[in-house]
Amino acid sequence: MTLLVPFDGSPLAGAALDRATRFADAFDESVVAVAVIPQNDASYARERGWIEAGEPFDRETIASRLRDRVHDRAPDAEFRAEHVSRGTHAGSIARVIRRVAREAGASTVFVGSTNAGRLVTTLSSVG
Repeated sequence: MTLLVPFDGSPLAGAALDRATRFADAFDESVVAVAVIPQNDASYARERGWIEAGEPFDRETIASRLRDRVHDRAPDAEFRAEHVSRGTHAGSIARVIRRVAREAGASTVFVGSTNAGRLVTTLSSVG
């Protein structure tokens, strides 16, 4: 089985990755972290701290930085960067996460929330 973590580099995504890693260690599972990166959307990337002010959008650089952040927290995790069109809404990003979860055979998706680290519950959807 695989544990999936949508990862955008935020503290909440980091907490979800930490939790998934602890579960993976306890249950001998693998972890896949997926970042969904809208194409050529520098403002979106800046809002999330993926690039600095004035720095040009480069999807490979962003993916590499996010991969490094994942591996700093979870060295054994697989990292996947998925790219979507610019101006993509949350529903499109959720569809990509669901697709990756199916492809990876994920048994559990760990989503960061304000209760990260204190609450474990099932979700009826990712959106």
